[in-house]
Amino acid sequence: MDPRIQPVRAEFSAASSTTTSASASALALIRGHRVLRNTYALLSLTLLFSAGIASLSTAWHLPAPGILLTLAGYFGLLFLVYRLQHSVWALPSVFALTGFMGYTLGPLLGKVMSLPGGGNSVVLALGATGVTFLALSAWVLATRRDFSFMGGFLFAGMVIALLAGLAAVFFELPALGLAVAAMVALLAAGLMLFETSRIVNGGETNYVLATVGLYVSLYNLFASLLTLFGFGGSSE
Repeated sequence: MDPRIQPVRAEFSAASSTTTSASASALALIRGHRVLRNTYALLSLTLLFSAGIASLSTAWHLPAPGILLTLAGYFGLLFLVYRLQHSVWALPSVFALTGFMGYTLGPLLGKVMSLPGGGNSVVLALGATGVTFLALSAWVLATRRDFSFMGGFLFAGMVIALLAGLAAVFFELPALGLAVAAMVALLAAGLMLFETSRIVNGGETNYVLATVGLYVSLYNLFASLLTLFGFGGSSE
C-alpha cells in the first residue's frame, strides 16, 4: 500500500468524525428546542388551569385537604403521570395533578388574603415567581450551561425540606416553617435551572415530564414566597 495514502485516510477519518459529531449536536439542539417549545405551551395551559382551580377554591372557601391527603394526592398523581407519560392519557393525568395542586393552593391563598396587606403579598409573590422563572430560563437558554450536576444535591435538599416541613407542622414551630419556606424557595430556583438545562441539552426528551418538573418548581417557589411575604410579614 502506498504510504502516502495513510495520512489522507487519517485526515478523512478525522473530518468524518467531526462532521458526525457536529450533526449529532445540531440534531440534539433541534430536538431540545422542540421539546422546550412543547413544554412551554403545555406549561402555560396547566398554569392557567391551576390558577382557575385555585381561584375557585379560594372563592368557595374549600377546606384544606390536610398534610397527609395532600402528600398522598400529590405523589399518587405524580406516579400516575410517570406511568402514563407515553400514553394518550398523559395529558389528562398532568391536568389532574396540576388541578389538584391548584386546589391545595386555595386555602393558603385564602389565609394570606385575610391578613393585613395580604393582597400585596400575593402580588409580590406572583411577580417574584414570574421574574425569577423568566430570568433563570433566559440565562440557561443564552449560556446553554449544563446544570445536571445539581440533581443529587437538589433531591437531597428537597427530602430534608420535606422532613423539616413535616416537623414544623406536627410540632407547631412557625419559625422552622418560615426557614423551610426560604429553603424550598432556593431549591425551587435551582430546580428551574436543572430542569431547563436538561431540556435544552437533550437530557429530557419527554415534554410531559418536563412540564411537570417546571410546574412543580414554579408551584413550590410561589407557595414559599407567599408564606414568607404573607405570614412572615404579619404580626400573628
